Amino acid sequence: MNEQQRRARNDQRVSELWPAFGAKIKAVIAELESLGLRPRIQDGYRSPADQLIAFQTGHSKLKYGFHNVTGAGGKKESLAVDMLDDDHPAQEKSEYLLRLAAAAESQGLVSGIRWGLPANLSNAIDAAIANKDWKANVKVGWDPSHVQPTGITPQQAKAGKRPT
Repeated sequence: MNEQQRRARNDQRVSELWPAFGAKIKAVIAELESLGLRPRIQDGYRSPADQLIAFQTGHSKLKYGFHNVTGAGGKKESLAVDMLDDDHPAQEKSEYLLRLAAAAESQGLVSGIRWGLPANLSNAIDAAIANKDWKANVKVGWDPSHVQPTGITPQQAKAGKRPT
């Protein structure tokens, strides 16, 4: 995807997010871009039908998740993005994923880089980020390009709660 298309896609996907979460995602994108990376929001809001497909195909463990959050009148207020490396979509290198995790964490967010990993492998990710060892040979969790808020559950979001 060319640069203009990538930026337009990111802007469109950010418009589907809860505003406070969207502002943090913009900051994550800006940090990654300042490093010469080309982050692309693959998914922001996901319809219930698309979420069910993601669940059935093993791409999600939830039938309702942060991607599905809506507000009054069905307004899209997603609290999750899947942020791929536009230069290597769906084949992200650990350097990109470590930098994404660090950028997300700097905004008070969390990525799926550690999901499903035992403590020793999760600790290796922590060490790589702490040491800024972006080329560390680490094993990543099952959804490493996913970014979401902390301190809230999908069910709380479904009931109307939003992070600040």
